[in-house]
Amino acid sequence: MLEDSQIIAEVLNGDPAAFEQLVRKHQDRLFNTIFHLIRDREEAEDVVQEALVKSYVKLSTFQGQSAFYTWLYRIAFNIALGKQRRKRATTSVDEAREVRGLEPIDDGERPGDRMEQAEQAQEVRRALDALNEQHRAILVLREMEGCCYEVISEVLDLPIGTVRSRLHRARIQLRQELEQGMRERLSE
Repeated sequence: MLEDSQIIAEVLNGDPAAFEQLVRKHQDRLFNTIFHLIRDREEAEDVVQEALVKSYVKLSTFQGQSAFYTWLYRIAFNIALGKQRRKRATTSVDEAREVRGLEPIDDGERPGDRMEQAEQAQEVRRALDALNEQHRAILVLREMEGCCYEVISEVLDLPIGTVRSRLHRARIQLRQELEQGMRERLSE
């Protein structure tokens, strides 16, 4: 498969069909990242679609100072944040998952294991939902996507020192939220 820079050059030289290679290469990873950020499958699909269209339209402005995926993710991240700010959901993510049935399919584990994992996942989702958007975004990029500090810095347009300090505070806040949830469950 061609490098992103070669594909971009082809698109900019008049071969719009070449953009499909970029889409195939990056859309699944982008969807997974955005889905972990906003936790709504349909909304994530819309954000990814809008980001891909916008990146195609704005491709001539891509300067190549960062990886194409980083630039694409930045577009998607901004779209997702804008939608989240306008939307401010009235139902919780857990309610939406129950209604839409977005829980993982059974992989043959024992029922007790599944229940325990589901409870843990629900607790982590609750704790993540309690974080502000900045902390949630940094945790998703670092812990779920495995991005290095430099990439997070580019994506979120923050100095690396700010990324490190926000990630530290986000981890502390997440731990506190998880501990609070544990205390609440034990007191029931």
